[in-house]
Amino acid sequence: MEFKDLKKLLDAVVATDVDEFHFESGDARIVIKRGASAHVVTTVPAAQAPAPAAAPPVAPAAPAAQPAAPAEAPVASAPAPGHVEITAPIVGTFYASPAPDAAPFVKVGDRVQKGAVLCIIEAMKLMNEIEAETSGTIAEILVQNEEPVEYGQALFRIDPD
Repeated sequence: MEFKDLKKLLDAVVATDVDEFHFESGDARIVIKRGASAHVVTTVPAAQAPAPAAAPPVAPAAPAAQPAAPAEAPVASAPAPGHVEITAPIVGTFYASPAPDAAPFVKVGDRVQKGAVLCIIEAMKLMNEIEAETSGTIAEILVQNEEPVEYGQALFRIDPD
């Protein structure tokens, strides 16, 4: 298995809620585990040609290199005391509205109820609705529409009731 294939496999696993993944092909075996002790284990038989220089294990929550943010992009700061952060449960693309020409689900200052849809994260062509974990007022929206987001990245801050 080439490094680019391994990278694709890791990206696919990180984009899901899978905690542990096992893959075997011939004599090659790959085990990927997520969580506090996330690591990648790969065994390849000695008869195969050596792989390119070994890459360090990839942790699912490690932020990927991203292009420079536009000047109008919000700058993430420490949350105000009492604010609840809504974080991305998966890796994907953030959408603020249900369709390109539709109004956003929420704006700063909007009052939301627990369970209200705040945005959509597209992962592997699946649209995942992200809901409010608490009732309150939207204090901050920390990402721009169509921006890639990482697992655990803060998306919104809500001032709870």
